[in-house]
Amino acid sequence: MTAPGVPLGAAAIANAVMKGARGPVDAVEAAFNQADAVNAGPSGLNALLWTDEAAATQAASILEARRDEAPAPGLLGVPVVLKDNIATLELPTTCGSRILEGYVSPYEATVARRLREAGAVIIAKANMDEFAMGSSNEFSAYGPARHPLDPSRVPGGSSGGSAVAVAAGVVPIALGSETGGSVRQPAAFCGIVGVKPTYGRVSRYGLVAFASSLDQVGVFGRSVADAAAGLGAISGHDRFDSTSADVTVPDYRAAYSRSMNGVVIGVPREYFPESLDPRIRAHCDRALEALRELGATVKEVSLARTDLAIPAYYIIAPAEASSNLARFDGVRYGLRLQGDGLRGMYEATRSRGFGPEVTRRIILGTYVLSAGYYDAYYRQAQRVRALIVQDFAEVFSSGVNLLFTPTTPTPAFPIGAKTSDPYEMYLNDIFTVTANLAGIPAMSIPIGRVDGLPVGGQLMAPHFQEFEMFSAAFAVERALGEEAHR
Repeated sequence: MTAPGVPLGAAAIANAVMKGARGPVDAVEAAFNQADAVNAGPSGLNALLWTDEAAATQAASILEARRDEAPAPGLLGVPVVLKDNIATLELPTTCGSRILEGYVSPYEATVARRLREAGAVIIAKANMDEFAMGSSNEFSAYGPARHPLDPSRVPGGSSGGSAVAVAAGVVPIALGSETGGSVRQPAAFCGIVGVKPTYGRVSRYGLVAFASSLDQVGVFGRSVADAAAGLGAISGHDRFDSTSADVTVPDYRAAYSRSMNGVVIGVPREYFPESLDPRIRAHCDRALEALRELGATVKEVSLARTDLAIPAYYIIAPAEASSNLARFDGVRYGLRLQGDGLRGMYEATRSRGFGPEVTRRIILGTYVLSAGYYDAYYRQAQRVRALIVQDFAEVFSSGVNLLFTPTTPTPAFPIGAKTSDPYEMYLNDIFTVTANLAGIPAMSIPIGRVDGLPVGGQLMAPHFQEFEMFSAAFAVERALGEEAHR
């Protein structure tokens, strides 16, 4: 099974709807037809978990009345998909887990509301690693999502279903969530654009918490313009999220015309180890040369504590997960199994409801927070995190505007290749977790292929400098053209 040719982007759909050349219902029906073609069956991609075509079609029909609004809704009639850990009113929110099977939220996430206000139609909830814990989408209770170009391979995780929905031509925009690279890594694997905004740029209200100091809603787009439109629609301060920043949101699409003259691109040597596949390095060099030819200055820099990021992340994230997931106990909502007394009910419910990866991280997180180990592990990891933040601050204060690195150390790997070795799986996040630890914006863009599989290049920027990051992404996309996809 292969992804389709070149389906319409978000702007083209919205413009066609505004001009009356296409109805919102037509756009939604086309999305469902493509979903039916690629999602179901023994050889299907299993990207979408929950849909309600009748409700989506009704929502689309109501949009006909919004054609004359001024200003025009930026995503009028555009079908979108949300990761299954983003709360919606009509569709289940299960986080890819049996413990929340059938659960429908009594409220919706701020990002879902903002998409609807922008004229978008939410058509489905996407497959994901259970509670966003995974790098391959193999830890979903509903089976793995599959790579759109080679179904024997993983699409990346944890937001794999959202990435596949975009790469397979179902929708031009999808939302995922990022805790350690869960948007950028599947974007790189699937050959699309994935954006993690600055921590606080996008509201987390209605995003089921994994690790609260790291989690962030992110955006997938078939192109840089699609990702810019999606991020613009969901960004902005939200009084329902205490971590939401009251910072002006620019029109990211306007970054298309920004010149690269005078822009300094840092290339951190720690992200280009000798073990990096030389073909990935060559694609990165080609992207950097394109930026240089457009007027940017490229120079080598150092982020000295990069090698400490994975061990620090896999202490902090499980610790916060242990606390956040304590609420899933069989008492208030979700799965409830009987046991011998209250403790027995807890044990039966959580043992049956949580999968192996979630269980592993809860146990690890509980351990590092326990008496006698808190200082040795969790407090030390937070100190390391502060040093990683300092590394980025020093580089950006030295005159560097953006950083460029590979997004992942390899292309997509075969399903089952790394599930038996958690450490090998965790190393897939080696180039992405630093941005989450530091809270800075980062994005992955297609830069080429290795053995027919997509490879991504990563841009990182200082806090709230997404506009500058998008300007470089647009420049690379224009310069590489179709070369980015071969």
